[in-house]
Amino acid sequence: MRLASVTVQGTDLLCVVADDDLLPVVGRFADVSSLLTAFRDEPSLEAAVHAAGGTERSVGSWHDALEGRNVRTPVRPAEVWAAGVTYARSRDARMAEARDEDIYERVYDAERPELFLKATGPRIVGPGDDVGLRSDSSWQVPEPELALVLDARARIIGFTLGNDMSSRDIEGENPLYLPQAKIYAASCALGPLVVSAEELSDPQDLPIQLVIERAGHVAVSEKTSTAQLATTFDRLVAYLSLDNWLPPATVLFTGTGVVPQENFSLAAGDVIRISSPAIGELVTVCAAAADLAPPSGWVPSGAAGDPGRRNRRLI
Repeated sequence: MRLASVTVQGTDLLCVVADDDLLPVVGRFADVSSLLTAFRDEPSLEAAVHAAGGTERSVGSWHDALEGRNVRTPVRPAEVWAAGVTYARSRDARMAEARDEDIYERVYDAERPELFLKATGPRIVGPGDDVGLRSDSSWQVPEPELALVLDARARIIGFTLGNDMSSRDIEGENPLYLPQAKIYAASCALGPLVVSAEELSDPQDLPIQLVIERAGHVAVSEKTSTAQLATTFDRLVAYLSLDNWLPPATVLFTGTGVVPQENFSLAAGDVIRISSPAIGELVTVCAAAADLAPPSGWVPSGAAGDPGRRNRRLI
């Protein structure tokens, strides 16, 4: 089963994508998180949709929704967590940037994985949104990742694509700066689909591609595969859920096998494309984090009440 959140007549609807048809889930849920909160005891996304009453008639086509830029974040969890140094490429890159490089070698070889909080719900963006760039970093990159969608019992029930925006110079200066390098305005993107665990036959052998476009030209193009992961999804989930509370639809990033070369840093206006054939393409645009409009009711950092702040949906 493939699930998407699409805006239809001003309302975000969770839809099953069947071929090219968009079939709203009965109950008018906005995304996978709201569905799993309502049916937290169901063992799969298929079972949750069935418990909701199935689907309604088509409200349009998936292709048209993509072309019309009406696709929203398919899962809007309370929390997104992330695993680090799970690929050899990630280990090597972090050793190169760090002053204390041996810690990354040790965690790569260790039984216990590196896990950290990546984002709270309001900091998550989706297809067509802006992702933030820190004003105090000169070395910023996207990290394309396969993300696990967990139910209330920490079972893997779906997969989506994630962009773990990162400030490599800040983390490299001191590992204790990791939260500042990882958690800030619009530093986490998810989408475009959530694909159920029953639909995705071999998630540990999934190709992932990163393309970064600058001024209409390809600046970065790299590929990886989850087959290169140095751990298992089950082990990551086991450590995350150990003595921990996880709300329904918690998302866990599984690490990146793609890191752009050291002479590259993102700039405002860059277009980031993260894709995998089974899940689709997550497209976002870079913008200064300080220029992004905060969630409703939140005060902008450094410019409270500034009416000139950007609308996130620019592409």
